[in-house]
Amino acid sequence: MRKKISAVIIGVCTVGVSVLATGSASSHGYTDSPTSRQVFCANGTVQNCGEIQWEPQSVEGPKGFPESGPSDGTLCAGGNSRFAELDDPRGGNWPATKVTAGQPYDFRWRFTARHATTDFRYYITNSSYDPGKPLTRADLDPEPFLTVDFGGRIPDATVTHTGTIPAGKTGKQLVLAVWTIADTGNAFYACSDVQL
Repeated sequence: MRKKISAVIIGVCTVGVSVLATGSASSHGYTDSPTSRQVFCANGTVQNCGEIQWEPQSVEGPKGFPESGPSDGTLCAGGNSRFAELDDPRGGNWPATKVTAGQPYDFRWRFTARHATTDFRYYITNSSYDPGKPLTRADLDPEPFLTVDFGGRIPDATVTHTGTIPAGKTGKQLVLAVWTIADTGNAFYACSDVQL
């Protein structure tokens, strides 16, 4: 009887460790200010989002953007086909956060698993951007408007970076936030639609 109980306990512990390991491996981070597409999917504001509605923190793809990283048209999903709904422009109808060009804004990341971090970079679309088409590198200003070096440190559970939305931006635009991990080959991507 003791052997059976011990086997059951060991089995339950093994399953528990496996579940916890899997959960932390698939849990990382996302932006919620301005509200990202994955958050709009997770909170039910946007429907028909597929798997991302349960995993807003998991938009992980290859790092090195913009020289490498996800291919054009897959940037909002980090090149991850499981979350392709994030790349669907939905006719330009993603909800947008109101921001003001030339004014400071607090950009916020929330983390469910924290990693040693190289940096955070924020890009914004240029005048050729069409909200009705999937995002490409050509749609973005070539340089980030905000870069926060992190020197390999591990961030807190929530981090806020204050940056200025570039002057002269008008209409519906998109902010691409990239969190580059120091000790893996990956980064996390978040697209936030904004209205200026």
